[in-house]
Amino acid sequence: MGARIVGVLNQKGGVGKTTISANLTHALARMGYKVTVIDLDPQGHLAVSLGMVAVDRAGIDEVMLGTADIDQQLLEVRENLNLIAAGPRLQEIEQLAAGGAARGGLLSRALRQSLHDQDFVFIDCPPSSGVLVANALFAADEILIPMSGDFLSLQGLAYLMGTIKRFEKALRKHYKTALLMSRYATTRRISREVLNTLQKHFPKQILATVIRESALLAECPSAGKTIHEYRPGSRSARDFRNLAQDFLENKVM
Repeated sequence: MGARIVGVLNQKGGVGKTTISANLTHALARMGYKVTVIDLDPQGHLAVSLGMVAVDRAGIDEVMLGTADIDQQLLEVRENLNLIAAGPRLQEIEQLAAGGAARGGLLSRALRQSLHDQDFVFIDCPPSSGVLVANALFAADEILIPMSGDFLSLQGLAYLMGTIKRFEKALRKHYKTALLMSRYATTRRISREVLNTLQKHFPKQILATVIRESALLAECPSAGKTIHEYRPGSRSARDFRNLAQDFLENKVM
């Protein structure tokens, strides 16, 4: 498969995974890349952020449960950007009786059979460490870890890195891993301290552009628009355009 498969992952909630998934993928699509983004969070917030409000719409849930092909679930939500919604049955994946790799490889097997014409497949992961996140780690080649500028975000990172290392060992693969600062408050000392700590422990792994805290980014989902549509001339839209370029060029701090 030619597509780069990127898991947007942090087991802590509130760090901006869905904001990143919606706005970064749209930035890449606007640059001409073919992108598919998968909503792997049962809450379905990514679909809402992209203007899809039919919460009962089937999606990646039926693919992983074996009742639909992935191509049937593609929704063209913007030029060059496809969405695969979560679907109302996604939470059932966590309760599947089959064990081990049989459950963990559901998404990976589906992706191997399709989406060969895409440049990128992004997976917006839930804030958990269960079967759905395991599926993302089975499927992904790369991991993008959003970090918010607060102490608790920093505390959970060691556990997350341990999880990634265990999967690398078990699957005999190496993930290309990058961190990014999201919800960064330039006026808060703790934000600067968190970033300094990350730079110390993860040199050359933090994407160069920080996504600054903004009320506009919080307002976008209510309009079903990305920042590039909601306020294309804003500082936040510029942040995401720069972040997309950093991601493509692996431009790091």
